[in-house]
Amino acid sequence: MGTMVTPRARFLPLEVPTQVCRAVGARTSFTVVEEATPRLNRCELYVPGTQEKIIPKAAKSKADVVVMDLEDSVASTQKETARKNVIKALKEVDFGSKTVAVRINGLYSHHMYRDVVDIIEQGGERCDVFIIPMVGNAKDVYMADALTSQVESFVGRKKRIGFGLIIEATMGMMNVDEIAAASKRNESLHFGVADYAASTKSRTTNIGGPNPNYGVLTDKVRDEPRDFFWGDPWHYAMSRIVVAARANGLRPIDGPFGDIADPDGYRAQCQRGSVLGMDGKWAIHPSQVAIANEVFSPSPQEVDRARRILEAMAKAEREGLGAVSLDGKLIDIASIKQARSEERRVGKECRSRW
Repeated sequence: MGTMVTPRARFLPLEVPTQVCRAVGARTSFTVVEEATPRLNRCELYVPGTQEKIIPKAAKSKADVVVMDLEDSVASTQKETARKNVIKALKEVDFGSKTVAVRINGLYSHHMYRDVVDIIEQGGERCDVFIIPMVGNAKDVYMADALTSQVESFVGRKKRIGFGLIIEATMGMMNVDEIAAASKRNESLHFGVADYAASTKSRTTNIGGPNPNYGVLTDKVRDEPRDFFWGDPWHYAMSRIVVAARANGLRPIDGPFGDIADPDGYRAQCQRGSVLGMDGKWAIHPSQVAIANEVFSPSPQEVDRARRILEAMAKAEREGLGAVSLDGKLIDIASIKQARSEERRVGKECRSRW
């Protein structure tokens, strides 16, 4: 039985030089994962398409990505107005070196096709990415890809639009692997926590963050007081998205945190996502941008340790050793992979500043 090759994976000969593996992507098996278009993606600032005056302010923010929204933040009666505002902004607003994205309406909506057609035909070349909501399976991605390709071909567009896919329902989570591999346009997977909570019928009305009723009670020991530790109800979903994204060379991005008056809660959610392997997080208010940028950037201490690991392992290799001790802790080939991951994060940030 043959082996299926996903759109983002291909095979290399067994004796391929190490430098070649580094050039084409991370080799963890006979299958090589090809990375999506590299973009700094620490913070995505969402702006309703109806808020024409706010879009230029978002363009001047420190967010890596500005997402002009045509979906949830726009009332059904304002869809056409929002679309016109976004097209105007794509042609007139100076976004600098930022990644510019548009969250189009979902495939379930009759507004979706008009979003795609009008933005490509009238908005010029500035749109980098379509954020596609409520993706349920690979066929959804195929449909969006086919329509986007047709319109791009018709207008002779030079730059291919990438896809950011929001996983925000049980069907999408069940099919997340096929979704991640469904198109060469795919760049990122996003966790849409609010709709996901509704889809799973979770007993919460918060947008992101913990729930005081989701936790673990320590065992009863005589009459001693028992501790209750809060858990993270979104841990599985976030981890699942990280795995599917990384296995297909995509960026995993955490979604919104609704309580804009709780910067500490937002920071904690950013930290959880960063530890799990997320590249960044949405911001639904400008006050959240600096926090996301800080948390999803490697600290000077992390960068210094990564460089020391690479230096120590290079020395070990020259001495014929496969593992050594650094600061009293074992480091080996896996440590090199982690350190190089930190290097790549620093490289993306530096390139964005230049």
